[in-house]
Amino acid sequence: MTHAPQLSVVVPVFNEQDNVGPLLREVVAALRGHVEFEAIFVDDNSKDGTLAALRALKSEVPELRVLHHVKQSGQSTAIRTGVRHARAPWVATLDGDGQNDPADIPKLLAARDTAAPQIRLFAGWRVNRQDSGSKRWASKWANAIRARVLRDDTPDTGCGIKLFERDAFLDLPYFDHMHRYLPALMQRAGWQTVSVPVNHRARSTGVSKYNNLNRALVGIRDLMGVAWLIVRSKRTGVEES
Repeated sequence: MTHAPQLSVVVPVFNEQDNVGPLLREVVAALRGHVEFEAIFVDDNSKDGTLAALRALKSEVPELRVLHHVKQSGQSTAIRTGVRHARAPWVATLDGDGQNDPADIPKLLAARDTAAPQIRLFAGWRVNRQDSGSKRWASKWANAIRARVLRDDTPDTGCGIKLFERDAFLDLPYFDHMHRYLPALMQRAGWQTVSVPVNHRARSTGVSKYNNLNRALVGIRDLMGVAWLIVRSKRTGVEES
């Protein structure tokens, strides 16, 4: 790639050796010829053949960049690593399990192109989730509680496909699991956010890295922390004299 891309696609992955190839090819099919892009896959110190599979794909896909954590650090850190290394002013994220559909990225770009400049985050909204009943039930209640506490007017913050301005993201407070609270954090920073209906697919291979109990235990602590950040924030307009 000889010049800076217009879009960076960041994909955090952990033990997804069978998913990275098909997912990358879908990203290429959705974007090549439509927008100058780079695909940044961040391997969070996988224990399987994920890193080897990604390195092998570099000869097939010149837009691919592979970053590797030498210590497992979690999804939020992997996303932040990718965003920090991104060369484009706007970043799209996808989960590495293949449940997000890369064909929805152009839809998010189209929403951005007709939106007000104050909107810096376009969040995917899984209107037809393809998860187990228990996972959908847990997510429904978690979203309801979060919306009541944070009032972020976002029906689905757990969706991995998002589009946001790189600089706005890097200006947010960083903490583990922050990726689940991006709408509230963006709004706290003074930006607007919108939710865009997107496709959702069943996982075709591999297993989920989380269960409902550990999501709930971590989520309660993080929710209280984000609520505290919002209450303690101060924003003011600035004019140059």
